[in-house]
Amino acid sequence: MAKFGKLNIQYSMINVQFSIKKVAISVCFSLLTFNFFGQTITQKLQKAFTVFEKDSQLKHAVSSLYVIDANTGQVVFDKNSQIGLAPASTQKIITSVTAFELLGKDYKYKTEFGFYPDDIPVGPITVKSSGDPSFGSWRYSGTKPDTILSHLIEKAKKYGRGYSAMFQIDNFNFETQMMPNGWIFEDIGNYYGAGAGSLNWKENQFDLYLKSSSKIGDSVHVVSVNAKNKADLPFVSELKSARKGSGDNAYIYLPVGSNTYIVRGTIPVSENNFKISGAIYDAPGYFSFELGRGYSISRIKDSVDIFYTYYSPSLDSIIYWFNKKSINLYGEALIKTFAYEKNGFGSTDSGVVIVKNFWKEKGLDKDELGIVDGSGLSPLNRVTTHSQVEILKYAKTKDWFSYFNNSLPEYNGMSMKSGTIRGVKGFCGYHKAKNGKGYIFSFLVNNYNGSASALVNKMYKVLDNLK
Repeated sequence: MAKFGKLNIQYSMINVQFSIKKVAISVCFSLLTFNFFGQTITQKLQKAFTVFEKDSQLKHAVSSLYVIDANTGQVVFDKNSQIGLAPASTQKIITSVTAFELLGKDYKYKTEFGFYPDDIPVGPITVKSSGDPSFGSWRYSGTKPDTILSHLIEKAKKYGRGYSAMFQIDNFNFETQMMPNGWIFEDIGNYYGAGAGSLNWKENQFDLYLKSSSKIGDSVHVVSVNAKNKADLPFVSELKSARKGSGDNAYIYLPVGSNTYIVRGTIPVSENNFKISGAIYDAPGYFSFELGRGYSISRIKDSVDIFYTYYSPSLDSIIYWFNKKSINLYGEALIKTFAYEKNGFGSTDSGVVIVKNFWKEKGLDKDELGIVDGSGLSPLNRVTTHSQVEILKYAKTKDWFSYFNNSLPEYNGMSMKSGTIRGVKGFCGYHKAKNGKGYIFSFLVNNYNGSASALVNKMYKVLDNLK
Protein backbone atom coordinates (compact mmCIF):
# COMPACT_ATOMS: atom_id res chain seq x y z
CA MET A 1 0.00 0.00 0.00
CA ALA A 2 2.82 2.33 0.91
CA LYS A 3 4.49 1.57 -2.38
CA PHE A 4 1.38 2.41 -4.40
CA GLY A 5 0.89 5.56 -2.33
CA LYS A 6 4.42 6.66 -3.10
CA LEU A 7 3.84 6.05 -6.81
CA ASN A 8 0.63 8.08 -6.70
CA ILE A 9 2.44 10.94 -4.99
CA GLN A 10 5.22 10.84 -7.60
CA TYR A 11 2.65 10.70 -10.39
CA SER A 12 0.83 13.68 -8.92
CA MET A 13 4.09 15.60 -8.62
CA ILE A 14 4.91 14.81 -12.26
CA ASN A 15 1.46 16.12 -13.26
CA VAL A 16 1.98 19.31 -11.25
CA GLN A 17 5.45 19.82 -12.75
CA PHE A 18 4.08 19.19 -16.25
CA SER A 19 1.24 21.64 -15.62
CA ILE A 20 3.66 24.26 -14.33
CA LYS A 21 5.89 23.78 -17.39
CA LYS A 22 2.82 23.93 -19.64
CA VAL A 23 1.72 27.18 -18.02
CA ALA A 24 5.25 28.57 -18.24
CA ILE A 25 5.51 27.62 -21.90
CA SER A 26 2.07 29.09 -22.54
CA VAL A 27 3.01 32.35 -20.80
CA CYS A 28 6.30 32.55 -22.70
CA PHE A 29 4.53 31.83 -25.95
CA SER A 30 1.91 34.48 -25.14
CA LEU A 31 4.63 37.02 -24.38
CA LEU A 32 6.45 36.16 -27.57
CA THR A 33 3.19 36.38 -29.50
CA PHE A 34 2.33 39.75 -27.91
CA ASN A 35 5.85 41.02 -28.53
CA PHE A 36 5.74 39.83 -32.14
CA PHE A 37 2.41 41.45 -32.92
CA GLY A 38 3.25 44.58 -30.90
CA GLN A 39 6.35 45.16 -32.99
CA THR A 40 4.93 44.17 -36.37
CA ILE A 41 4.01 47.70 -37.42
CA THR A 42 7.35 49.00 -36.14
CA GLN A 43 9.24 46.32 -38.05
CA LYS A 44 7.27 47.03 -41.20
CA LEU A 45 7.93 50.75 -40.96
CA GLN A 46 11.62 50.15 -40.25
CA LYS A 47 11.96 47.95 -43.31
CA ALA A 48 10.03 50.35 -45.54
CA PHE A 49 11.91 53.41 -44.26
CA THR A 50 15.29 51.73 -44.79
CA VAL A 51 14.36 51.05 -48.41
CA PHE A 52 13.08 54.61 -48.74
CA GLU A 53 16.28 56.18 -47.42
CA LYS A 54 18.40 54.14 -49.82
CA ASP A 55 16.48 55.44 -52.84
CA SER A 56 18.52 57.53 -55.27
CA GLN A 57 16.13 60.48 -54.78
CA LEU A 58 17.25 60.64 -51.15
CA LYS A 59 20.99 60.53 -51.85
CA HIS A 60 21.56 64.03 -50.45
CA ALA A 61 18.34 64.36 -48.47
CA VAL A 62 17.36 64.37 -44.79
CA SER A 63 14.17 62.55 -43.85
CA SER A 64 12.20 62.20 -40.65
CA LEU A 65 9.25 60.00 -39.76
CA TYR A 66 7.62 59.97 -36.34
CA VAL A 67 4.56 57.81 -35.57
CA ILE A 68 2.69 57.28 -32.32
CA ASP A 69 -0.30 55.23 -31.23
CA ALA A 70 -3.23 57.67 -31.26
CA ASN A 71 -4.81 56.14 -28.16
CA THR A 72 -1.83 55.43 -25.90
CA GLY A 73 0.72 57.94 -27.18
CA GLN A 74 3.28 55.12 -27.36
CA VAL A 75 6.00 55.68 -29.97
CA VAL A 76 5.55 53.31 -32.89
CA PHE A 77 8.40 54.58 -35.06
CA ASP A 78 11.00 57.31 -34.69
CA LYS A 79 13.64 58.41 -37.15
CA ASN A 80 15.19 61.86 -36.81
CA SER A 81 12.20 63.21 -34.88
CA GLN A 82 14.33 65.81 -33.10
CA ILE A 83 15.93 67.25 -36.24
CA GLY A 84 14.46 70.55 -37.40
CA LEU A 85 13.37 70.40 -41.04
CA ALA A 86 11.55 72.78 -43.38
CA PRO A 87 7.89 71.71 -43.06
CA ALA A 88 6.36 73.67 -45.99
CA SER A 89 2.56 73.76 -45.61
CA THR A 90 2.43 71.02 -42.98
CA GLN A 91 3.26 73.97 -40.70
CA LYS A 92 -0.36 75.04 -41.14
CA ILE A 93 -1.42 72.43 -38.59
CA ILE A 94 0.61 74.32 -35.97
CA THR A 95 -1.08 77.64 -36.81
CA SER A 96 -4.51 75.99 -37.01
CA VAL A 97 -4.37 74.25 -33.64
CA THR A 98 -2.94 77.38 -32.00
CA ALA A 99 -5.75 79.46 -33.51
CA PHE A 100 -8.44 77.14 -32.16
CA GLU A 101 -6.88 77.44 -28.70
CA LEU A 102 -6.06 81.15 -28.62
CA LEU A 103 -9.01 82.54 -30.59
CA GLY A 104 -11.71 79.86 -30.26
CA LYS A 105 -13.69 78.13 -32.99
CA ASP A 106 -16.41 80.84 -32.94
CA TYR A 107 -14.01 83.76 -33.30
CA LYS A 108 -15.03 86.30 -35.96
CA TYR A 109 -13.12 89.20 -37.46
CA LYS A 110 -14.96 92.49 -37.67
CA THR A 111 -14.72 95.39 -40.11
CA GLU A 112 -16.39 98.60 -38.97
CA PHE A 113 -17.84 101.29 -41.24
CA GLY A 114 -18.69 104.71 -39.88
CA PHE A 115 -19.24 108.43 -40.40
CA TYR A 116 -17.75 111.41 -38.67
CA PRO A 117 -20.27 113.35 -36.50
CA ASP A 118 -23.13 115.31 -38.03
CA ASP A 119 -21.25 118.61 -38.06
CA ILE A 120 -19.62 117.33 -41.26
CA PRO A 121 -22.56 117.15 -43.72
CA VAL A 122 -20.88 115.08 -46.41
CA GLY A 123 -17.73 113.13 -45.63
CA PRO A 124 -15.97 109.88 -46.34
CA ILE A 125 -17.06 106.48 -45.12
CA THR A 126 -14.50 105.40 -42.56
CA VAL A 127 -13.25 101.80 -42.52
CA LYS A 128 -11.59 100.22 -39.49
CA SER A 129 -10.38 96.69 -40.13
CA SER A 130 -8.92 93.91 -37.99
CA GLY A 131 -7.11 91.61 -40.42
CA ASP A 132 -10.00 89.54 -41.80
CA PRO A 133 -8.43 87.30 -44.50
CA SER A 134 -11.83 86.24 -45.86
CA PHE A 135 -13.13 89.78 -46.57
CA GLY A 136 -14.38 89.78 -50.18
CA SER A 137 -13.53 86.10 -50.69
CA TRP A 138 -15.53 84.03 -53.18
CA ARG A 139 -15.42 80.96 -50.91
CA TYR A 140 -18.33 81.93 -48.63
CA SER A 141 -21.75 83.24 -49.59
CA GLY A 142 -21.65 86.13 -47.12
CA THR A 143 -18.17 87.39 -48.03
CA LYS A 144 -18.58 88.00 -51.76
CA PRO A 145 -17.93 91.59 -52.92
CA ASP A 146 -21.47 92.18 -54.22
CA THR A 147 -22.97 91.00 -50.93
CA ILE A 148 -20.69 93.24 -48.86
CA LEU A 149 -21.34 96.25 -51.11
CA SER A 150 -25.14 95.84 -51.05
CA HIS A 151 -25.18 95.55 -47.25
CA LEU A 152 -22.90 98.56 -46.92
CA ILE A 153 -25.10 100.74 -49.14
CA GLU A 154 -28.26 99.55 -47.40
CA LYS A 155 -26.87 100.34 -43.93
CA ALA A 156 -25.56 103.74 -45.05
CA LYS A 157 -28.97 104.71 -46.45
CA LYS A 158 -30.73 103.64 -43.27
CA TYR A 159 -28.34 105.79 -41.29
CA GLY A 160 -29.55 108.77 -43.34
CA ARG A 161 -26.29 110.52 -44.01
CA GLY A 162 -24.80 111.81 -47.21
CA TYR A 163 -21.30 110.59 -47.99
CA SER A 164 -18.58 111.35 -50.48
CA ALA A 165 -17.09 108.99 -53.02
CA MET A 166 -14.19 108.28 -50.68
CA PHE A 167 -13.15 105.74 -48.11
CA GLN A 168 -10.97 106.76 -45.21
CA ILE A 169 -9.22 103.55 -44.20
CA ASP A 170 -7.50 103.00 -40.88
CA ASN A 171 -4.87 100.45 -41.83
CA PHE A 172 -2.70 100.87 -38.73
CA ASN A 173 -3.74 97.87 -36.65
CA PHE A 174 -1.22 95.65 -38.43
CA GLU A 175 2.34 96.22 -39.55
CA THR A 176 2.69 97.80 -43.00
CA GLN A 177 4.90 94.97 -44.29
CA MET A 178 2.36 92.47 -45.52
CA MET A 179 4.66 89.55 -46.34
CA PRO A 180 6.86 88.04 -43.63
CA ASN A 181 10.64 88.13 -43.68
CA GLY A 182 12.02 85.01 -45.31
CA TRP A 183 9.69 84.73 -48.28
CA ILE A 184 11.51 84.44 -51.58
CA PHE A 185 11.18 86.82 -54.51
CA GLU A 186 9.91 84.12 -56.88
CA ASP A 187 6.86 83.58 -54.65
CA ILE A 188 5.69 87.02 -53.57
CA GLY A 189 4.31 88.16 -56.92
CA ASN A 190 2.03 85.12 -57.19
CA TYR A 191 -1.32 84.44 -55.53
CA TYR A 192 0.14 81.94 -53.06
CA GLY A 193 2.62 84.64 -51.98
CA ALA A 194 -0.05 87.18 -50.99
CA GLY A 195 0.72 88.74 -47.62
CA ALA A 196 -1.77 89.86 -44.98
CA GLY A 197 -2.57 93.35 -43.74
CA SER A 198 -5.15 94.99 -41.53
CA LEU A 199 -7.47 95.23 -44.56
CA ASN A 200 -7.50 92.36 -47.07
CA TRP A 201 -9.71 92.06 -50.12
CA LYS A 202 -10.59 89.08 -52.31
CA GLU A 203 -7.73 87.16 -50.68
CA ASN A 204 -5.37 89.82 -52.02
CA GLN A 205 -5.16 88.21 -55.41
CA PHE A 206 -6.01 89.09 -59.00
CA ASP A 207 -6.31 87.07 -62.19
CA LEU A 208 -4.19 87.60 -65.28
CA TYR A 209 -5.36 86.21 -68.63
CA LEU A 210 -2.84 85.12 -71.26
CA LYS A 211 -2.84 84.18 -74.95
CA SER A 212 -0.23 81.81 -76.39
CA SER A 213 0.85 81.04 -79.95
CA SER A 214 0.32 77.75 -81.71
CA LYS A 215 4.09 77.41 -82.07
CA ILE A 216 6.38 76.23 -79.27
CA GLY A 217 8.82 78.94 -78.24
CA ASP A 218 6.73 81.88 -79.45
CA SER A 219 5.83 84.79 -77.18
CA VAL A 220 2.79 84.81 -74.90
CA HIS A 221 0.70 87.99 -74.59
CA VAL A 222 -1.26 89.46 -71.67
CA VAL A 223 -4.94 89.66 -72.64
CA SER A 224 -6.51 91.25 -69.56
CA VAL A 225 -6.33 91.63 -65.80
CA ASN A 226 -9.18 91.89 -63.32
CA ALA A 227 -7.39 94.23 -60.88
CA LYS A 228 -7.01 97.98 -60.66
CA ASN A 229 -3.29 97.70 -61.41
CA LYS A 230 -3.62 97.35 -65.19
CA ALA A 231 -3.25 101.08 -65.92
CA ASP A 232 -0.65 102.18 -63.39
CA LEU A 233 1.24 98.89 -62.99
CA PRO A 234 1.48 97.44 -66.50
CA PHE A 235 2.59 93.90 -67.25
CA VAL A 236 5.45 92.87 -69.50
CA SER A 237 5.36 89.29 -70.67
CA GLU A 238 8.55 87.31 -71.14
CA LEU A 239 6.51 84.13 -71.32
CA LYS A 240 6.97 81.50 -74.01
CA SER A 241 4.63 78.89 -75.46
CA ALA A 242 5.43 75.32 -74.44
CA ARG A 243 4.17 71.90 -75.49
CA LYS A 244 0.47 71.13 -75.16
CA GLY A 245 -0.40 69.79 -71.74
CA SER A 246 2.72 71.25 -70.10
CA GLY A 247 0.56 73.16 -67.61
CA ASP A 248 1.00 76.40 -65.73
CA ASN A 249 4.69 77.23 -65.38
CA ALA A 250 4.21 81.00 -65.36
CA TYR A 251 5.40 83.24 -62.53
CA ILE A 252 4.56 86.88 -61.82
CA TYR A 253 7.40 89.03 -60.48
CA LEU A 254 6.77 92.21 -58.51
CA PRO A 255 8.27 95.42 -59.93
CA VAL A 256 11.85 96.21 -58.90
CA GLY A 257 13.33 99.50 -60.08
CA SER A 258 10.29 100.19 -62.24
CA ASN A 259 6.50 100.16 -62.07
CA THR A 260 6.14 97.09 -64.26
CA TYR A 261 5.19 93.54 -63.30
CA ILE A 262 7.09 90.93 -65.30
CA VAL A 263 5.66 87.53 -66.16
CA ARG A 264 8.15 84.75 -66.89
CA GLY A 265 8.01 81.04 -67.65
CA THR A 266 5.75 79.06 -69.97
CA ILE A 267 2.15 78.13 -70.65
CA PRO A 268 0.89 75.55 -73.18
CA VAL A 269 0.50 76.40 -76.87
CA SER A 270 -2.84 77.47 -78.39
CA GLU A 271 -4.34 78.97 -75.25
CA ASN A 272 -6.65 81.98 -75.76
CA ASN A 273 -7.62 82.85 -72.19
CA PHE A 274 -5.19 81.07 -69.89
CA LYS A 275 -5.60 82.26 -66.28
CA ILE A 276 -2.87 82.70 -63.71
CA SER A 277 -3.20 84.58 -60.43
CA GLY A 278 -1.01 87.19 -58.78
CA ALA A 279 -0.69 88.92 -55.41
CA ILE A 280 -2.01 92.37 -54.51
CA TYR A 281 -0.05 94.41 -51.98
CA ASP A 282 -2.31 97.47 -52.04
CA ALA A 283 -5.43 95.85 -50.61
CA PRO A 284 -7.05 99.17 -49.52
CA GLY A 285 -6.69 100.49 -53.07
CA TYR A 286 -7.99 97.20 -54.51
CA PHE A 287 -11.00 97.30 -52.18
CA SER A 288 -11.80 100.96 -52.91
CA PHE A 289 -11.48 100.52 -56.67
CA GLU A 290 -13.77 97.48 -56.65
CA LEU A 291 -16.41 99.46 -54.76
CA GLY A 292 -16.05 102.46 -57.09
CA ARG A 293 -14.45 104.90 -54.67
CA GLY A 294 -11.19 106.62 -53.94
CA TYR A 295 -9.45 106.23 -50.61
CA SER A 296 -7.03 107.71 -48.14
CA ILE A 297 -5.12 106.06 -45.29
CA SER A 298 -5.34 107.73 -41.89
CA ARG A 299 -6.11 106.94 -38.28
CA ILE A 300 -9.79 107.08 -37.41
CA LYS A 301 -10.79 108.99 -34.30
CA ASP A 302 -12.86 107.40 -31.55
CA SER A 303 -15.64 109.90 -32.22
CA VAL A 304 -16.67 108.15 -35.44
CA ASP A 305 -20.25 106.87 -35.47
CA ILE A 306 -20.28 103.21 -36.56
CA PHE A 307 -23.28 102.46 -38.78
CA TYR A 308 -22.33 98.97 -39.95
CA THR A 309 -20.17 96.23 -38.46
CA TYR A 310 -19.36 93.41 -40.83
CA TYR A 311 -18.45 90.04 -39.28
CA SER A 312 -16.43 87.34 -40.98
CA PRO A 313 -17.33 83.66 -41.06
CA SER A 314 -16.37 81.88 -37.84
CA LEU A 315 -12.84 80.60 -37.29
CA ASP A 316 -13.76 76.96 -37.89
CA SER A 317 -14.90 77.91 -41.42
CA ILE A 318 -11.72 79.89 -42.04
CA ILE A 319 -9.56 76.99 -40.83
CA TYR A 320 -11.49 74.64 -43.11
CA TRP A 321 -10.39 76.50 -46.24
CA PHE A 322 -6.98 77.33 -44.77
CA ASN A 323 -6.09 73.64 -44.68
CA LYS A 324 -8.22 72.26 -47.51
CA LYS A 325 -6.81 74.70 -50.07
CA SER A 326 -3.59 75.57 -48.22
CA ILE A 327 -4.21 79.34 -48.38
CA ASN A 328 -1.01 81.03 -47.21
CA LEU A 329 -2.73 84.40 -46.72
CA TYR A 330 -4.94 82.87 -44.01
CA GLY A 331 -1.93 81.63 -42.08
CA GLU A 332 -0.24 85.02 -42.21
CA ALA A 333 -3.42 86.76 -41.09
CA LEU A 334 -3.89 84.33 -38.21
CA ILE A 335 -0.38 84.65 -36.83
CA LYS A 336 -0.70 88.45 -36.90
CA THR A 337 -4.12 88.15 -35.27
CA PHE A 338 -2.58 86.33 -32.30
CA ALA A 339 -0.43 89.42 -31.73
CA TYR A 340 -3.29 91.83 -32.46
CA GLU A 341 -5.60 90.20 -29.93
CA LYS A 342 -2.91 90.01 -27.24
CA ASN A 343 -0.96 93.23 -27.82
CA GLY A 344 -3.30 95.43 -29.89
CA PHE A 345 -0.98 95.38 -32.91
CA GLY A 346 -0.64 92.64 -35.51
CA SER A 347 2.88 91.66 -36.50
CA THR A 348 4.37 88.38 -37.67
CA ASP A 349 7.34 88.41 -35.30
CA SER A 350 5.14 89.00 -32.26
CA GLY A 351 2.76 86.27 -33.40
CA VAL A 352 5.64 83.83 -33.76
CA VAL A 353 6.74 84.53 -30.17
CA ILE A 354 3.18 83.94 -28.95
CA VAL A 355 2.99 80.58 -30.77
CA LYS A 356 6.33 79.42 -29.36
CA ASN A 357 5.46 80.48 -25.82
CA PHE A 358 2.04 78.83 -25.99
CA TRP A 359 3.53 75.45 -26.89
CA LYS A 360 6.34 75.86 -24.40
CA GLU A 361 3.67 76.13 -21.71
CA LYS A 362 2.23 72.86 -23.01
CA GLY A 363 5.59 71.12 -22.57
CA LEU A 364 7.18 71.48 -26.01
CA ASP A 365 10.73 72.73 -26.35
CA LYS A 366 10.20 76.03 -28.18
CA ASP A 367 13.38 75.41 -30.15
CA GLU A 368 11.51 72.60 -31.90
CA LEU A 369 9.38 75.33 -33.51
CA GLY A 370 11.86 77.35 -35.53
CA ILE A 371 9.14 79.21 -37.42
CA VAL A 372 9.20 82.61 -39.12
CA ASP A 373 5.70 82.75 -40.64
CA GLY A 374 2.21 81.32 -40.23
CA SER A 375 1.86 79.36 -43.44
CA GLY A 376 5.12 77.48 -43.98
CA LEU A 377 5.90 79.21 -47.28
CA SER A 378 9.30 80.44 -46.09
CA PRO A 379 12.18 78.01 -46.64
CA LEU A 380 13.65 79.37 -43.38
CA ASN A 381 11.12 77.51 -41.21
CA ARG A 382 12.43 74.54 -39.23
CA VAL A 383 10.24 72.26 -37.12
CA THR A 384 10.58 68.73 -35.80
CA THR A 385 8.26 65.87 -36.66
CA HIS A 386 8.05 65.24 -32.91
CA SER A 387 6.58 68.70 -32.32
CA GLN A 388 4.02 68.29 -35.09
CA VAL A 389 2.85 64.94 -33.75
CA GLU A 390 2.63 66.31 -30.21
CA ILE A 391 0.48 69.18 -31.47
CA LEU A 392 -1.75 66.80 -33.41
CA LYS A 393 -2.04 64.61 -30.31
CA TYR A 394 -3.01 67.65 -28.23
CA ALA A 395 -5.69 68.64 -30.76
CA LYS A 396 -7.28 65.21 -30.48
CA THR A 397 -8.15 65.89 -26.83
CA LYS A 398 -10.06 69.13 -27.48
CA ASP A 399 -13.78 69.67 -27.97
CA TRP A 400 -13.14 71.50 -31.27
CA PHE A 401 -11.16 68.57 -32.71
CA SER A 402 -13.87 67.48 -35.18
CA TYR A 403 -13.70 70.91 -36.89
CA PHE A 404 -9.94 70.74 -37.17
CA ASN A 405 -9.96 67.13 -38.36
CA ASN A 406 -12.59 67.99 -40.96
CA SER A 407 -10.27 70.65 -42.38
CA LEU A 408 -7.53 68.15 -43.22
CA PRO A 409 -7.46 67.00 -46.85
CA GLU A 410 -7.42 63.34 -47.80
CA TYR A 411 -4.40 61.95 -49.61
CA ASN A 412 -3.65 58.29 -50.20
CA GLY A 413 -6.77 57.39 -48.22
CA MET A 414 -5.41 59.22 -45.16
CA SER A 415 -6.47 62.38 -43.35
CA MET A 416 -3.38 64.57 -43.53
CA LYS A 417 -1.98 67.97 -44.42
CA SER A 418 0.57 68.05 -47.20
CA GLY A 419 3.41 70.49 -47.70
CA THR A 420 5.43 71.41 -50.78
CA ILE A 421 8.13 73.96 -51.49
CA ARG A 422 11.25 73.52 -53.58
CA GLY A 423 13.18 70.48 -52.33
CA VAL A 424 10.65 69.88 -49.51
CA LYS A 425 7.77 67.45 -49.20
CA GLY A 426 5.79 66.56 -46.13
CA PHE A 427 2.66 64.88 -44.79
CA CYS A 428 1.28 64.89 -41.27
CA GLY A 429 -2.03 63.82 -39.81
CA TYR A 430 -4.10 60.90 -38.60
CA HIS A 431 -4.98 57.43 -39.83
CA LYS A 432 -7.08 54.54 -38.54
CA ALA A 433 -5.93 51.12 -39.75
CA LYS A 434 -8.22 48.32 -40.87
CA ASN A 435 -7.73 46.62 -37.50
CA GLY A 436 -9.02 49.73 -35.72
CA LYS A 437 -5.64 50.98 -34.52
CA GLY A 438 -5.22 54.75 -34.75
CA TYR A 439 -1.96 56.50 -35.58
CA ILE A 440 -0.66 60.08 -35.55
CA PHE A 441 2.31 60.79 -37.78
CA SER A 442 4.56 63.38 -39.38
CA PHE A 443 6.79 62.62 -42.37
CA LEU A 444 9.16 65.30 -43.72
CA VAL A 445 11.77 65.14 -46.47
CA ASN A 446 14.22 67.95 -47.26
CA ASN A 447 16.64 68.34 -50.17
CA TYR A 448 15.46 65.45 -52.31
CA ASN A 449 16.21 65.34 -56.03
CA GLY A 450 14.05 64.41 -59.00
CA SER A 451 10.33 64.87 -59.38
CA ALA A 452 8.00 65.59 -56.49
CA SER A 453 5.37 63.16 -57.79
CA ALA A 454 7.87 60.28 -57.81
CA LEU A 455 8.89 61.08 -54.23
CA VAL A 456 5.28 61.31 -53.08
CA ASN A 457 4.55 57.80 -54.35
CA LYS A 458 7.55 56.51 -52.40
CA MET A 459 6.40 58.30 -49.26
CA TYR A 460 2.95 56.77 -49.69
CA LYS A 461 4.52 53.30 -49.80
CA VAL A 462 6.04 53.92 -46.38
CA LEU A 463 2.80 55.34 -44.96
CA ASP A 464 0.81 52.43 -46.43
CA ASN A 465 2.21 50.28 -43.62
CA LEU A 466 -0.13 52.15 -41.25
CA LYS A 467 -3.12 50.78 -43.12
